[in-house]
Amino acid sequence: MKFGIIREGKTPPDKRVVFSPQELLTFKNTYPTATFKVESSPIRVFKDEEYEQLGFEITEDMADCDVLFGVKEVPIEKLISNKTYFFFSHTIKKQIYNQKLLKACLEKNIRLIDHETLVDNKGARLIGFGRYAGIVGAYNAFRAFGIKFDLFNLKKAEELKTQKDLIDRLNKVLLPPIKVVLTGKGKVGFGAKEILDGMKMKEVSVEKFLTKEFDEPVYVHIDVEDYYKKIDGTTGSFEDFKKNPLDYTSDFEKFSKVADIFIAGHFYKDGSPKILTKEMLNHANNAIKVVADISCDINGPIDCTLRASTIADPIYGYYPRENKEVAIDHPAAVVVMAVDNLPCELPKDASEGFGEIFLKEIIPAFFDNDKEGILERATICENGKLTERFSYLTDFVQ
Repeated sequence: MKFGIIREGKTPPDKRVVFSPQELLTFKNTYPTATFKVESSPIRVFKDEEYEQLGFEITEDMADCDVLFGVKEVPIEKLISNKTYFFFSHTIKKQIYNQKLLKACLEKNIRLIDHETLVDNKGARLIGFGRYAGIVGAYNAFRAFGIKFDLFNLKKAEELKTQKDLIDRLNKVLLPPIKVVLTGKGKVGFGAKEILDGMKMKEVSVEKFLTKEFDEPVYVHIDVEDYYKKIDGTTGSFEDFKKNPLDYTSDFEKFSKVADIFIAGHFYKDGSPKILTKEMLNHANNAIKVVADISCDINGPIDCTLRASTIADPIYGYYPRENKEVAIDHPAAVVVMAVDNLPCELPKDASEGFGEIFLKEIIPAFFDNDKEGILERATICENGKLTERFSYLTDFVQ
């Protein structure tokens, strides 16, 4: 079986890759029957020469590969018929902007496997860049705070190389005794927590966060049962929330009245209740000055996330009284960071972390006849048809 690493073709360009040169070498050594090609790329975080030095063929012709690995959506004109592709297709929620892409995969008899659909037999995602979104998002939260109050001016994460560089920069700034609330206990939330812990910021309990003043920066890490409550007053849980989100309402206002920075790395299901509302932000007692919305669901649970921002222009101001975007130096503005492709700012670390997990969790399925059903579950379409698992997309592609 021949595997290919394709060049990222989406604009703006993405420097990430599924396998670093060293991980591709590990792949090759672990499965000697496999062969490989790497499509030449001028923008990939790892240079062509780094792959070539380890014995991999660099080429412009990927037509003889069986399986092609990418990160972002492949431009339709670049799709090669009758191949298996791995990439983030952003189609499974019927995203209209990629409707033509899914149609093209069907027409070209492509087996499409989305990184997002690679799950275990319990439905838990096996891989993703969530940890790195959390790492960069947390860094950007403090960068935004420094800009808003003219306290310090951190370099953009994309100008640094590693997570260690981000932490080193943060440890050089002097923060006032602020309070930070972090939501979410998945990969995103714990990625953000790595930054807070790397800064040696003190973690405190919910009770202390809500009731005490501190003479140093502190943070609290909360989950569903802390920021939602059941409408009927009974005790809720994460599992129950996933099944019955409409039985819940926000209980976040107690945090918005005392937190200076909100780092949002929560789980959000379409149709779930809001977490941070415009009413909370417009309340006289609102204390939040910066919202780093890593999850970045537009028209989702965070009312001040009016739009996604970009790596080039990552922050904007939100004026709660009029529920509109304003300049970040507006005196009443809450600063919003809502970059929706944060791992792109840390491409080397993100690629290495992604490839390590991919090699461990996904690649064995190609050589053990997919005994765990990982590839089968993740396949959106093949043989010109949607699979049964994704048949709900039929109306979308018609």
